[in-house]
Amino acid sequence: MTTTISIMPLLQQTQTASAAVRRLSDQKKADLLLRLADLVNDHVALILAENRKDLDAMPDGDPKKDRLLLNESRIRALADSLRDVAALPDPTGEVLLQRTIEQGLQLRKIAVPLGVVGVIYESRPNVTLDVAALCLRSGNACVLKGGKEAHYSNTALVSLIHRALGEAGVPEAAVTLLPPDRAVVNELLTATRYVDIIIPRGSEGLIQFVRKNSLVPTIETGAGVCHTYVEASADLLKARNIVVNAKVSRPSVCNALDCVLVDAAVAPAFLPMLKDDFTKWNVEVFADETAFSILHEAGYPLLQRAQPEDFGREFLDYKCAVRVVSGPDEALAHIQQYSSRHSEAIISQNPSVIDRFLTEVDAAAVYANASTRFTDGGCFGLGAEIGISTQKLHARGPFALEKLVTEKWVVVGDGQTR
Repeated sequence: MTTTISIMPLLQQTQTASAAVRRLSDQKKADLLLRLADLVNDHVALILAENRKDLDAMPDGDPKKDRLLLNESRIRALADSLRDVAALPDPTGEVLLQRTIEQGLQLRKIAVPLGVVGVIYESRPNVTLDVAALCLRSGNACVLKGGKEAHYSNTALVSLIHRALGEAGVPEAAVTLLPPDRAVVNELLTATRYVDIIIPRGSEGLIQFVRKNSLVPTIETGAGVCHTYVEASADLLKARNIVVNAKVSRPSVCNALDCVLVDAAVAPAFLPMLKDDFTKWNVEVFADETAFSILHEAGYPLLQRAQPEDFGREFLDYKCAVRVVSGPDEALAHIQQYSSRHSEAIISQNPSVIDRFLTEVDAAAVYANASTRFTDGGCFGLGAEIGISTQKLHARGPFALEKLVTEKWVVVGDGQTR
């Protein structure tokens, strides 16, 4: 019988360290991240070697392997992202409201750090740097619970973070990497004394587990079941390029395309246009009866008849569902039923249909004539993100720097009583 060591002392240390982060000036926080960027660039070989240990332990057919992979270009991009976050304005200390109230009291509402941010995530070591950078820039400490599949990568990255913290005179506990053991998750979710917010980032199963079991307030970064609707007036060449990009550019991420909806008026012309690109990337298509007939006649080789469970499914792989619809009413009804409210797109040249789609679709990000792959903190000019929030309280869309704060009321008097 094994006994799991309590993580409460680690969480207490992180909470204590959070005060040191809050005390850092804007410039010192920026300098810390710039130093971390240099350390990442200087230790590419170390990061690659540790990442290789994780990759070697994961089967080649696992769709999460691309998420786990770090190569030199991705590592350099992470360093660039650190610099981008350092250049963003500090969201803390902003005066949101200022007035004089009863008996001459001076009242201010200011933006302050959340405190200790806990993030639970799977197989994506880039999240380690993204979360640490965003939390430190906004004056927060953080607790990281990565998956065991990225243990070596995460450990290497956190060692560099700790070096940067030490050089800045900040306790290493300001960024704490928890053991990869799943048993620590339940303790983290009940650590209301030490952790101010929990953000799960990963599979639908992980997100639902956290929602059901966390006593700590939770921001949900939801799974991405993303649709692209090719409407009857669409420029079909643009539609083909957008659909192919949304599906194959990086299928293992949450903003990748999962289902193509095609207006019946253009389906016979449009669907065969996907054949060459989808064949090149070995995209397995799960098609409804009408789409199946069109693609089968076109000779598409990787074709399956869609089952009910294929709609509303996040594939995270070179797979997608296709359905032919009678028009905008049916397309919108399908999205309403199956969307995870992450990112949805319409390809159309009809302004009134576009306006209706952008107005009616309930998602964190909606697109007209563009790929859903742009739903990303970096692409939106936010530097980086902790995840894409699909809920509506506090934050929606890329959960980035400006959302890692809360409010504090500051009241200054001169002896007033009530």
